[in-house]
Order: sequence, then C-alpha cells, then structure tokens
Amino acid sequence: QVQLVESGGDLVHSGGSLKVSCAASENIFNFNTMKWYRQAPGKEREFVASINVGGKIEYADSVKGRFTMSRDGSKKTIYLEMNSLKPEDTAVYYCYTNILSRQYWGQGTQVTVSS
Repeated sequence: QVQLVESGGDLVHSGGSLKVSCAASENIFNFNTMKWYRQAPGKEREFVASINVGGKIEYADSVKGRFTMSRDGSKKTIYLEMNSLKPEDTAVYYCYTNILSRQYWGQGTQVTVSS
C-alpha cells in the first residue's frame, strides 16, 4: 500500500516563502498524476496543483504565478514551493494520488500565514 508523508509546514509572515514536500513509499511518479490539495478551517478541500506522468503541471488560479510544483523521482518526493504567501493560503496541505481507482492521501502539513 502506497504511503504519502507531507512535511515542511510552518508559520510564516505574509509575503514570505515556504517549501513543502511529500514523500512516497514507492516510486509511483512514472505511472500516476500527483496532486496537492489544501483545506482551510471551515472550508472544503480544494485543488492547488498537479503534475502528470509527462511532467505537465497545472495550478489553481488562486496560486498561479506564486506556487511552483516539482518532483524528484530519485527521492520519490514531490514539492510545492510557495512564494508571496498570503493569509488566505493558510491551510493544511495534502498530497494525493489515485492508483487503479484507489485514492491515497497524506496526513497533511499545516501552513499558517500571519498578516
């Protein structure tokens, strides 16, 4: 069973930067799209970014131009580099993948942006 473990969440000031990571227990990047989601208090979980097998990356409009998603297959890890952070970026950030119709989520990492 694939396990996803996020790390790197922290408290940062508005305008600051942070990079979160998601390590997979297996090298699944060659076969599956990987995604980042986030969930703010009292809100539904929302899509942030994705990278497909071919390396195409897509972003939610709210983070486009500020966030950069990447992956390192040798480390079985995906990253989300976040710049120009805003208080509304405060959320728990989750990585996600779907393998043969089964969903896998990490436990999440808390990102808090103070104003």
